[in-house]
Amino acid sequence: MANVNDVALYVLNRIGYTSTMKLQKLVFYSQAYNLVSTGRPLFEDRIEAWANGPVVPSLFFEHKGRYVIGPEDLSLHGPSTLTMTDIACIDHVISRLGDKTGSELSCLTHSEDPWMAARGNLPYGARSHNQISLDSIHAFYSSDRARSNPVFC
Repeated sequence: MANVNDVALYVLNRIGYTSTMKLQKLVFYSQAYNLVSTGRPLFEDRIEAWANGPVVPSLFFEHKGRYVIGPEDLSLHGPSTLTMTDIACIDHVISRLGDKTGSELSCLTHSEDPWMAARGNLPYGARSHNQISLDSIHAFYSSDRARSNPVFC
């Protein structure tokens, strides 16, 4: 199984410098698409329902304090463990969402069940470390309700 840094580094090598918000959302959707397509997670790192959408905290601490990030800004933890299937899933997500801004992707996640369910009744903008479960990701994105998302239509 890949780690989240492998996924983020691959995304950055494909799209170049980007906002950290956009990177987080592309990593999230890569996890979701891989989970639906293969039945297994792409990476094991926890995903939380933060105010601006799904965030992988371990990745956040890699880019904390930066608004824009490039491939050289991530620390590497050994050789990449991405498989060809992993790469195909990430490429699919980039082809469908790579032209969106971080804000557009954040809005998209805010309209979808996994983030909303993990947030529960929290006030708008409230901090949260509530986990978005892999089960909720798989259930929503494999359902017809996800058809409005360009990755899953």
